[in-house]
Amino acid sequence: MSPIALGAILAIILPVSYLVWSVAATDRVAIRNIQANLGQRARNAAPQTLSLEFSAFTRKVTPVRYVTWLDKQLAALGRPKEWPLERLLAVKPLLALGAGLLGLFYFFASPEPSRFAILLAAIAFGYFAPDLLIRTNAEKRRDKIRQELPNTLDQMLISVQAGLGFEAAMARTAQNGAGPLADEMTRTLQDMQVGRSRKEAYLAMSDRVDVPDLRSFLRAIVQADAYGIAIAKVLKVQAHEMRMKRRQRAEEHAMKIPVKILFPLIFFIFPTLFIILLGPAVMNIIAAFS
Repeated sequence: MSPIALGAILAIILPVSYLVWSVAATDRVAIRNIQANLGQRARNAAPQTLSLEFSAFTRKVTPVRYVTWLDKQLAALGRPKEWPLERLLAVKPLLALGAGLLGLFYFFASPEPSRFAILLAAIAFGYFAPDLLIRTNAEKRRDKIRQELPNTLDQMLISVQAGLGFEAAMARTAQNGAGPLADEMTRTLQDMQVGRSRKEAYLAMSDRVDVPDLRSFLRAIVQADAYGIAIAKVLKVQAHEMRMKRRQRAEEHAMKIPVKILFPLIFFIFPTLFIILLGPAVMNIIAAFS
């Protein structure tokens, strides 16, 4: 057997053996005692226990900075209930294992160095594919928040001018709205209800969402609250500024369109037009001189 094939086998078998040994090395006597004492209820909970143990194991072997980055991306995504951090950390090695097995079958069909590189790339893709998906969806959510912010500030300004307080205006706007910004405002109000200060709740929302426009607005609110500035005036100024920024972003995107269509225009549209317009004339000239 070639060294490349042997290395591929070891690259798959050793991590799998280590994971199986880690799960099998748990205290099965204690698990059997719990099952005997609790009966069917414990038997139903046993797979969940193993899943939690595997999640805890994957969290221990994953670098702390990487776990922190994943947690921040999930926070920017709104922390979906279907994909908590522990489940994500448990699924990533399984996806890498599945992709590695497929790559191993492809490698064994014809052991070559190029196929071994494809095997390693498949393992890396299986492990980091959820990160790409989460980051893409988090960026889309930030774009939605950035687009919703000016209209939301206008609604809050109307509520404040009608006599409501800032938190009451935020609650009214979140209740009547639908979208990621309304969800974040609801969560911020819940943080204040459980005992968090206004400043801490607003700054936590700023760090969680990570949108520069929203961060600027929340910092202005914190400073207005600290110095006793009228909230209605701050809302009016911020709403006007957010509308101006949204208009500037739209104009910027519009100015980029000619540059973006230049490549397909030169390499796809112009050649087709030249063929249609000049093709018959060229054929007639060739026929005349032949």
